[in-house]
Amino acid sequence: MNPAARAVHPIEQESYRRLRARLDTSHFPPLTRAVVERVIHSAADLDYASDLVMDEGELATAHAALHAGAPVVVDVEMVAAGITRRDTVCRLRDAGSAPGLTRSAHAIRLAYEQVGPGALWVIGNAPTALEELLTLDASPVLVIGLPVGFVGAVESKAALRESGLPAVSNVSEKGGSAVASAALNALLYHPVSPPLSPPVSPSVPQPLAPPVSPSVPQSEETS
Repeated sequence: MNPAARAVHPIEQESYRRLRARLDTSHFPPLTRAVVERVIHSAADLDYASDLVMDEGELATAHAALHAGAPVVVDVEMVAAGITRRDTVCRLRDAGSAPGLTRSAHAIRLAYEQVGPGALWVIGNAPTALEELLTLDASPVLVIGLPVGFVGAVESKAALRESGLPAVSNVSEKGGSAVASAALNALLYHPVSPPLSPPVSPSVPQPLAPPVSPSVPQSEETS
């Protein structure tokens, strides 16, 4: 997807204008600001400005990988439905539960078997899905871990931050499919910097031609 080709609806433009009139986000670095604003826009909740936790450098790496075609895995179809401009992997329909294993956790296992390392993971519903991801050697480019709820959500997000994995999370019980997909969309919609032109090699100076000796006139012979 080319972010520049995305048409922004006037309602969205007005929503962002009102958001910025009520909350100064100009101090955030570019990608952090994009994620914070889009999450707030999706939830109409200004408290996310202080609730979200992320790192600009990790977002930059994830942004580059996303636009280079890295796979995107989601925990539930509601998250997938919010990511309308990118194909996603969701294995919840194929998953089953077992003692000590929720269906959401099993879906994460199945997804990892499918995509392997280097994916972006977007979890907005089940804390057990996030907990399962943390047990795998998934080497994610980014984990957007924003499950919602009073049971396990805060703890799973804290564990994500403690894991050291590149992540977007939040501190409170809040979260959900809409805000998780919004965080991914913020990276998807953010402009891609044009590639740098290769440096121009400096001209190699050519050796100077040797100076031409002036002709020396021959002396006239005298008789």
